[in-house]
Amino acid sequence: MIRAYAAHEAKGKLTPFEYDPGELKPDQVELDVIACGICHSDLSVLNNEWQNSTYPLVPGHEVVGTIAQAGSNVKHLKAGDTVGLGWFSGSCMICGQCMSGNHNLCASSEQTIIDRHGGFADKVRCNAEWAMPLPTGLDARKAGPLFCGGITVFNPIVQFDVKPTDRVGVVGIGGLGHLAIQFLNKWGCEVTAFTSSDSKRDEALGMGAHQVVNSRDEGQLEKIAGSLDFILSTVNVDLNWPAFLNVLGPKGRLHTVGAVLTPIPVAAFSLITGQKSVSGSPLGSPATIRKMLDFCARHRIAPVTEHFPMSQVNEALARLEAGKARYRIILENDFT
Repeated sequence: MIRAYAAHEAKGKLTPFEYDPGELKPDQVELDVIACGICHSDLSVLNNEWQNSTYPLVPGHEVVGTIAQAGSNVKHLKAGDTVGLGWFSGSCMICGQCMSGNHNLCASSEQTIIDRHGGFADKVRCNAEWAMPLPTGLDARKAGPLFCGGITVFNPIVQFDVKPTDRVGVVGIGGLGHLAIQFLNKWGCEVTAFTSSDSKRDEALGMGAHQVVNSRDEGQLEKIAGSLDFILSTVNVDLNWPAFLNVLGPKGRLHTVGAVLTPIPVAAFSLITGQKSVSGSPLGSPATIRKMLDFCARHRIAPVTEHFPMSQVNEALARLEAGKARYRIILENDFT
């Protein structure tokens, strides 16, 4: 039996829960959970904001653990290996996207907390292709957020060939944005951080931003018009989209990884005249995750985290929902 914390209805409190996962499939691995980050997507799924949640529901998709057992087809992982698991927990492995290395775009992909139970537990299972070995130098207690928040912002840097010579902007200095700033600084870019909270200015500069702009100040936005090559929006709220498009130079790209639920209004001429683009992306492929982990180990990049015992999951969720989390919250397994 797997011991976990589950919600039994939308917006319900998590309570102790046990379930039988059945026999381990040949392509699966089972992890002994060390720690699991809490993501805003966990809140969205818990509250059924996307209308695809099923209950009882065990959240948690920023897992780091050790391999407890591996299926008969799994040859590259063994018991005791430290691995991470993010939003995706399985791919079909035979479609065109999987065969091209884009497992994250597989139409039949499995998500760790959609129609299955996640990592707020003592154990969790996934297909072996999504269990990513943790490089030496990364702290297993802190690394969980890299497997969702980290790869969410690292993936577009790779996919859209952001160059060290580029001037880039990061909108939002939160759970995603603070990692994006670190990545882009070490990538070699000149980084502009956009925030609605001037109180985060010094922290943004300390993380690697070269300048900080108030995203609600149209005058500040106008001063840097036409200056950026790439803007990465990490927030899930409406922005002054025309103003941010105006900040881009010719052939610039405005890219969002924040799940804004309202349409983004874009006038065609604002794209045509400067050959600009608006785009979005999900999390990255297993290969891109490995590249990100190696990059983090090489440059000593890590999320800024707060830690709770897993038994205090409801208190931790309330802190995140109230906007009081200092970047990322991690639950440490305290099942005995």
